[in-house]
Amino acid sequence: MVVLGLTGSLGMGKSTTARFFAEAGVPVFDADAAVHRLYAGEAAAAIEAAFPGTAGEHGVDRAKLAQAVVGDPAALARLEAIIHPLVRREELRFIAEASRAGAPVAVLDIPLLFETGRASLVDAVVVVSAPPEVQRARAFERPGMTEEKFRALVAKQMPDEEKRRRADFIVDSSRSYDSARTQIHAILRAAEGLPIRRSGAGD
Repeated sequence: MVVLGLTGSLGMGKSTTARFFAEAGVPVFDADAAVHRLYAGEAAAAIEAAFPGTAGEHGVDRAKLAQAVVGDPAALARLEAIIHPLVRREELRFIAEASRAGAPVAVLDIPLLFETGRASLVDAVVVVSAPPEVQRARAFERPGMTEEKFRALVAKQMPDEEKRRRADFIVDSSRSYDSARTQIHAILRAAEGLPIRRSGAGD
């Protein structure tokens, strides 16, 4: 089974692309959703121990946690040391289940795939991209988006040009939904013949 890593910067249309992969019958793992589940359950106690006052009976308070780690690389590293192994375990479980089900291709939807050094965990990378003006317009459709927040979020991410350079496949999301679906089906046809190159692959 070939595992594709799906990524893309803020406002590029990655979530919609992930939905189109799922529509095509491809198993898709949502890393952000996995983090939300872990914050609400298994990871809450460890995060509260590391960052007192950030979690309660309903799990981690994301706003309080953000205050505890923002602008503090050491604190962010402590948080990542807690959450990344748990997310990776969920990814491996997902890959094993998809492989047992006979899926020829599976997708790991990981927003910061390159930034967190996780590209080696997949067989090929799909980058969702759009021109800067499209990215900006989409980003500012989000509730609470400000110029300061937009700049801060973009600054945390690898430039789109570099992501495109490193990509095995690129989805241009600036055109129609039908265009994106056509691109995705072409990627899936190409992906089924790819070699398995991810580190630690066992299927």
